[in-house]
Amino acid sequence: MESKRVVVTGLGAITPIGNTVKDFWEGLVNGKNGAGEITRFDSSLYKTHFACEVKGYDPDNFFDKKTARKYDLFAQFDIVAANEAIADSGINPENTNYDEVGVLITSGIGGVNHLYEEIKEHVQTGLVPRFSPFLITKMIVNMPAGVISINYGFRGPNFATVSACASSTHATILAYDYIRWGKSKVIVTGGAGAAIGQLGIGGFNAMKALSTRNDDPMTASRPFDLSRDGFVMGEGAGCLILEEYEHAKARGAKIYAEVVGSGESADAYHITAPHPEGSGGVLSMQRALNDAGLAPEAIDHINTHGTSTPMGDLAETLAIQKVFGEHAYNISINSTKSMTGHLLGGAGAVEAIATVLALKNGIIPPTINHFDDDPQIDPRLDFTFNKAKKRDVHYGLTNSFGFGGQNASLIFKKFE
Repeated sequence: MESKRVVVTGLGAITPIGNTVKDFWEGLVNGKNGAGEITRFDSSLYKTHFACEVKGYDPDNFFDKKTARKYDLFAQFDIVAANEAIADSGINPENTNYDEVGVLITSGIGGVNHLYEEIKEHVQTGLVPRFSPFLITKMIVNMPAGVISINYGFRGPNFATVSACASSTHATILAYDYIRWGKSKVIVTGGAGAAIGQLGIGGFNAMKALSTRNDDPMTASRPFDLSRDGFVMGEGAGCLILEEYEHAKARGAKIYAEVVGSGESADAYHITAPHPEGSGGVLSMQRALNDAGLAPEAIDHINTHGTSTPMGDLAETLAIQKVFGEHAYNISINSTKSMTGHLLGGAGAVEAIATVLALKNGIIPPTINHFDDDPQIDPRLDFTFNKAKKRDVHYGLTNSFGFGGQNASLIFKKFE
């Protein structure tokens, strides 16, 4: 079967450093920091008092009040990002058969905050069995995909992939596969995270995954730094429109980049810790290169998973060095989580957007909050610390690694 070419024709984002793609990109290039004290609940009794929240978001700007009550915040973010991406792509019923438009939109956890509030109210009211009629639909991960298809009339493949922090990268990979296999012409793909709440912060605190740098939250997300102590939770969503190249060309679409390779793997090691030698990351990156038909020397840029955890960052750097050898020192590496925090299931999509825009604009966003080199991490690697750099990027790779040892890598090519 002939493999179709797949391109990116639309982008949408709502993030802690910008509520549109334009503002998000400007924030990245300027090293904007999305961290701050938690406002969503009183975190004073928790080990972590800060996060990267979306600022200035008002659901009334996007939904009428009746509609907003039906959707958890993660679903609202997914829908907002998808609306921006769809408008950006220019697809409409006159230039696209909506039978051939799919929606693969996801989240790592779903409506965990709504679930918490429902259970709390249930207990506080004496266990009277009264629940919101939207309890289930606000909670389940696949609901944004269904809502987006209903809103637009998209009748192609429609579901959600879930692999924790790799969820939206796996969704994007599957969208890429469906289009190149000829199963769809267009797919709306991406994901969201909105778990800044009692369960999200408390749960990740309990597993010692979050930074507890409460005295200096603005520098708490410091990937690859010697004193990194955990990730900073973020929230928001990213959405990409993937499209079969000939279809995009026929309708005169603008094209941001081409998707040329993907790789997936499992660590088969531990439910939360990465393999200490990065073996799963090695496999996913090697498979992405093989899928793209590229030598390691072709890659100019890697947007890492780079969460700011002691074990995760080290394992990923070891994996990069094993895959790319001496060429690793020629690659511009970064972690945009240093600015956005970790959007959990939405991280992969937002970082794919950052990678696409790095190719398109010839700029590598920085890894901010670097103070001291980690002696276990090779200092010859270029992590683009603290300041963006201009670079002509032809191929960019982005990594996402989820709890459960589930890994995904995507390669984008500059469209010329």
